[in-house]
Amino acid sequence: MSMAGKSVSLSSSVLSAEIAPLGAELVRLRDGAGRDLLWHGDAAFWAGRAPLLFPIVGRLPDDELLHDGQRFSMKQHGFARRSTFDVVEEEPGRAVFRLLPSAETRAQYPFAFALDVAYVLDGATITITGTVRNPGSDSLPASFGFHPAFLWPLPYGGSRADHRLLFDEPEVEPVHRPVGGLLSAATEPNPAASGIIAPDDALFERDAVIFRTVRSHRIRFGVPGAPGLEIGFPGMPQLGLWSKPGAPFLCIEPWHGFATPEGDGRPFAEKPGLAHIAPGGAQSFAMSISWLPDIGG
Repeated sequence: MSMAGKSVSLSSSVLSAEIAPLGAELVRLRDGAGRDLLWHGDAAFWAGRAPLLFPIVGRLPDDELLHDGQRFSMKQHGFARRSTFDVVEEEPGRAVFRLLPSAETRAQYPFAFALDVAYVLDGATITITGTVRNPGSDSLPASFGFHPAFLWPLPYGGSRADHRLLFDEPEVEPVHRPVGGLLSAATEPNPAASGIIAPDDALFERDAVIFRTVRSHRIRFGVPGAPGLEIGFPGMPQLGLWSKPGAPFLCIEPWHGFATPEGDGRPFAEKPGLAHIAPGGAQSFAMSISWLPDIGG
């Protein structure tokens, strides 16, 4: 068991990582030469690095969760990212962080839960798995999402304009944008229809790009022909891409869930995109980040 507040470090010959108990957040990811790959959280642009989103992704109408006729106040992306986790396992290459309900969480989310977040570093890949358990006697409605911000440009030469997002599949379903933090009713053509996005500031002038349906479960990021990253997210049905115009980071965000659609005033348990975890059951949500010596093209 680690001391409270002490971050956990994992390393291989290819990657090193540091995870903070606050939010069980990945706060540093470096390659074998010690070069940073993850955004450093400069608050001038955005103070996050790789927050975990639970028990919601995005916002609720008026930041309120409606359940059994009661309203509970919960901010965008939920409380996990502002909560201190306990370190319950720590060994070479692996660490597990746990969050249990408290008076603070119950004031926002009136459900019994246990959230374990496991980090496993093996060679060139770090895998992050969030497992939500339901110790209660009723179905547990929840979402879980990842929000890692990678340096853009990465430290391998080439400008921001030279970077590409290479999808496994052409993405044809229309995409949404946030409107007041909620999911837009309007859609627009998918920028990854060719399977490739050349990201630029214009893409993010109207906030995030939200894939309510995503076909790919692997995306490579970097300059074609140079080292870069592969983001894997088997089983995660949604995806967000986000930056701020001019910011030197790009967020690649696998999600299970999304913000409440505009105009949807139903109780929380009827919110689209939720996982519904049976009493006594559990559901896991995973993503991986792999260092590639050449992302291809």
